Amino acid sequence: MRTLLIALAFATLATGCVGAESSEAPVVGIRNIYNQPRYDTQERQPFFPDQRSMRPQVEGAVSREMERSLTTATGLAANEGYLLEVPATIIARRGGSAAFLRRGKDRYEIYCATCHSVSGDGKGMVSRRAASLGASGLVAPTFHDDRLRHIPDGQLFATITNGVRNMPAYAHNIPVDDRWAIVHYVRALQLSQAPVAALNNTEQSK
Repeated sequence: MRTLLIALAFATLATGCVGAESSEAPVVGIRNIYNQPRYDTQERQPFFPDQRSMRPQVEGAVSREMERSLTTATGLAANEGYLLEVPATIIARRGGSAAFLRRGKDRYEIYCATCHSVSGDGKGMVSRRAASLGASGLVAPTFHDDRLRHIPDGQLFATITNGVRNMPAYAHNIPVDDRWAIVHYVRALQLSQAPVAALNNTEQSK
């Protein structure tokens, strides 16, 4: 019993030193967790003939899941402002308008409907809860007012990408094509509930 008490006393003293300042190197049980072998940026290393630690891209390699067009990745055209419509190239590569709408509906109901509601009237579950608590700043707007009905598609895309006010950014959650699909679907929602007299001839024909 005496031996056990002495051992516990030493253990207590040892743990009491953890975090204390010392000029001595700390005792590290598994050193390679703390000191991992690596090369710093631009550091020379002898393994490759050119001695570069940062390897160049392999010739002929094809990048995947990366949007090369800055316009479609941001919703902005150089020196022209926001894109007025969803890029036709994206709709085409995703199987056409009907398939793109189905994808947009699926993504919208996952990421957007909780605040904006399934119909886009801004009365989703989160918005209703916020309103009941008096948190008006967290209530999502309706997509069916004139302001949001007439903003460019690129601006709506940029809002999903970067967020606005209390709405967070979704760039890290939703890929580029899916963000455009959501925009495409929101436009369909707006058309479904807009007064016929407010639509132009092309929209009325749809």
